[in-house]
Amino acid sequence: MKDVRLMLGLLAFAAMSGTAAAAPTELKELQHAAQAKVSLATARQAAIKARPGTITDQELEKEKGGSGLRYTFDIASHGKSYEVGIDARSGVILENVAEGKNPD
Repeated sequence: MKDVRLMLGLLAFAAMSGTAAAAPTELKELQHAAQAKVSLATARQAAIKARPGTITDQELEKEKGGSGLRYTFDIASHGKSYEVGIDARSGVILENVAEGKNPD
């Protein structure tokens, strides 16, 4: 029980500090994970550095641009939702834009 309270306390602290630690930590799609050269943790750090806020969703997908394989993060920042794309093979930031009216 003590361990559970400690974990909940750490998650609450991370959420209040504006870091990405309290958001999703696993990918929805694992079929492309073996092709990624950049780890999910490294991509998350790059996304938060590019757009400080809280990660609300994440995925690894094949998409045009860069190497064709990217991590996509939805990040809540200053009351808006942003999409940040990180190339899964090189770590380059491919996208850092506010979500439109019809986010995908």
